[in-house]
Amino acid sequence: MCPTPTGLPRLTWVRWFNTFRRMTKRPVCLLLLLLVALVAFPHVSPAPLIYRPGEGWVYEAVGQEGKWIRGRAKDQLQVAQEAFEAKDYKNAMRAAKRTVKQWPLSDYAPDAQYIMGRSYEERHSDEKAFKEYQKLIEKYPKYAKYDEVLKRQYEIAQRFLGGQWFKLWGIVPLYPSMDKTADMYQKLIKNGPYSEVAPQAQMDIGTAREKQDDFSEAVKAYEKAADRYNDRPVVAADALFKAGVAHQKQAKSAEYDQSAAGSAIAVLTDFMALYPDDARVPEAQKIIEDLRTEQARGSFKVAKFYEKTRRYAGALVYYNEVVLRDPNSEYAAEAKERIEVLKQRLEAKKEEN
Repeated sequence: MCPTPTGLPRLTWVRWFNTFRRMTKRPVCLLLLLLVALVAFPHVSPAPLIYRPGEGWVYEAVGQEGKWIRGRAKDQLQVAQEAFEAKDYKNAMRAAKRTVKQWPLSDYAPDAQYIMGRSYEERHSDEKAFKEYQKLIEKYPKYAKYDEVLKRQYEIAQRFLGGQWFKLWGIVPLYPSMDKTADMYQKLIKNGPYSEVAPQAQMDIGTAREKQDDFSEAVKAYEKAADRYNDRPVVAADALFKAGVAHQKQAKSAEYDQSAAGSAIAVLTDFMALYPDDARVPEAQKIIEDLRTEQARGSFKVAKFYEKTRRYAGALVYYNEVVLRDPNSEYAAEAKERIEVLKQRLEAKKEEN
């Protein structure tokens, strides 16, 4: 007599068997029955894909299932450390992640979180590594290697500043992004505003914005560096100089609004006054001369516009401004000629009236 499945009455089993014999004559029905059987009667399988509560689906080679798992935080961290030293970064991350999840408040969790970041970094998953380091800093602010973690975050951001691409899903290189890079620097500075790497990180935000041709934001970043780190002459001097240069680039990209040129002159003048022995003072002087010419060019264009529209009084104001801003420039020479012509026209107009 055939045994019946556990929990099924004999009559039910007989009916099910007769139905099965009829349906197996149809291939589609047979396939459906097999799928139902797999779901209804699960059993232990030697398949390498394993599900564990709190960990999700993981792949493990047959015969190796669970061999890396330990019952104590200390032992689990040791597995992660040994795997990392053996350059088995996949298992290092797995063991470290379990340490943090199972024993988040233990003394071993911070080191485990650190190993996760290091493992991602060794596998060239820099964005993920940065995020794991960020979790480490936020969860364990008293971690002994805090400064080292900040330096690692900075080195990762530097690679992205140099043009490294961010990855889709952490796998497919997608695009470089100065916005994301600047955000990394911002987080780093927030983590340690007066750390060893923070001043340069603030400066690098300016560099990232310049790469986007967003000179206004670059100036803000440099000026913040000059203000926040004014007690560090090397940083403050560099910040002021670069802010002036960013203003200069902004002025060159403008057509009629030359306020950026005036701002650049003011910042570079402050730079020369505060740091007269800096090797870049001659360069700053040359930039100021060029900017005055740039201001003269802008005023000259406005004057020509007013003259073209026969608003001679306004044109005279701007032609005079050209002469005052850069009296030795080519614009000043032509401006002087136009001033004499317009004066005669205005006099003639008065006489007519």
